[in-house]
Amino acid sequence: MSKKISEEEYRRRMLVRMKQWINGEKDPYLGNMEIVPQHEYVPNKKKLREYHKDLDSVHDKAYDVEHNRIYRFFMRFYRVAALLCCLALISILLVEVSYLPPVGSSHNPSNNEVAAKYIEDGLQDTGAVNIVTGMILDYRAFDTFGESNVLFIATCTVLILMRNDKKKGKGSAQEEERRDSFYEPKNDSILQMIASVLVPVIIIFGIYVILNGHLSPGGGFSGGAIIGAGLILYLNAFGFEKTERFFTEKTYKWVSFSALTFYCLAKSYSFYTGAHHLESGIPLGTPGAIISSGLILPLNICVGLVVACTMYAFFALFRKGGF
Repeated sequence: MSKKISEEEYRRRMLVRMKQWINGEKDPYLGNMEIVPQHEYVPNKKKLREYHKDLDSVHDKAYDVEHNRIYRFFMRFYRVAALLCCLALISILLVEVSYLPPVGSSHNPSNNEVAAKYIEDGLQDTGAVNIVTGMILDYRAFDTFGESNVLFIATCTVLILMRNDKKKGKGSAQEEERRDSFYEPKNDSILQMIASVLVPVIIIFGIYVILNGHLSPGGGFSGGAIIGAGLILYLNAFGFEKTERFFTEKTYKWVSFSALTFYCLAKSYSFYTGAHHLESGIPLGTPGAIISSGLILPLNICVGLVVACTMYAFFALFRKGGF
């Protein structure tokens, strides 16, 4: 049996006072805190004059171009350095031009054995019926690898410059305008019906051009451009929501990275075989067969994947600022 207490002692308990405070019956801080009246702020005139003096001094040193010695020295150094760099570049170009053979010389590129080598021994060396494909993916495969890297770097640069940061401005009017629905097509039934028929045909034709690049005109660049055009048509017809089911930013990164890595590793043997001077040991197959020409077929596939992804990425970034 609990002990009976007085009402005054009951009201002094913590739970009772908290209940009164929550219910708004009594404010425990009202009348129990010292209130100090706020005095009007009076600025210190001496410190204010020193502040304005320092501000004027900084402003004069930063913006007074005529009397700023550091800025004048930098501009003189910049002019002298620019002049020296231009003179050095002109001198290098003039020296290199002096080594060029005269017009009509037998040592000119138009008269040397390179073109004849490509035409006469291209099929035997590369196994590719298409001489152009054999040249760019065998004799000059590293040039093509550099071009593919240029496409990847260009896409990364555009991604850095034009990507919309979705983490900023959530709930703002600007963010509302950048919603995916703002960029979606307006359910054009005619466009969607035509795209449903054309997109599969376009993509299949692009795959055909890539796979037959060593047998007929075509290859990775042209076939990849065709597939990229098919992806862009699908995006314009059905929008980002459906396209992102199979092609996202992560898809682009992994496909491009994997294709470029395979290309680099596949052609690294050229450093150890002396390019054309030693046998690579890779079978060329029967000329004219789909599985032939050594590594040209898989290299064509890699180039096609990079080109297709780059075309779609450029379009998506310029239109929406993302995938």
